Amino acid sequence: METIFLVDDDPAIRKSLSRVLREEGWEVEAFESAEAFLARADGPARGCLVLDVSMPGLDGLALQRRLAEAGQALPIVFLTGHGDIRMTVQAIKAGAADFLTKPVAAAALLGAVRAAITQEATTRRARAEVAEWEQRLATLSSREREVLAALVKGRLNKQIAGELGIVEQTVKFHRARIMERMQAHTVAELMHIAARLGIGSD
Repeated sequence: METIFLVDDDPAIRKSLSRVLREEGWEVEAFESAEAFLARADGPARGCLVLDVSMPGLDGLALQRRLAEAGQALPIVFLTGHGDIRMTVQAIKAGAADFLTKPVAAAALLGAVRAAITQEATTRRARAEVAEWEQRLATLSSREREVLAALVKGRLNKQIAGELGIVEQTVKFHRARIMERMQAHTVAELMHIAARLGIGSD
């Protein structure tokens, strides 16, 4: 179960929202300031950050920037009592999952947090998948990379052979090795992997 990190300088809000989130089954850690959250001993976190925008000291948007600079991809649901369009756009552009205005209904908060956690999990899986494909790509020889790049451009075996100055049978051999090393079962799957890795995007 993910942990919900609640950062708000209002003790009454921390208490009420902590109760709502705990009743949903989540672990909750509440902090009275952005500085207190950054000082937590456990370091990088996983879960969701429910974050007040306007606080003394480091405000919510500044904390969002600080986390981004540190490479912590914690999804953020912002809360504000006096949000405006500029602030909302700034937060969303910087990657915020949602932006809710106080007083926030329990159902709206729970829905936003649930959606943020689901989206973050999807993004994390996608990053892991790409990282695995990059590791497989690194096992290809320089010649196999050339053949793969040509395949992505839609070249036929005969065309690839002519471009690379090799015989067609050698191209077929390289294709088979590429499929094996990239663990692609079909050419369509190989093209999907290549697209996700940006091969041929230039």
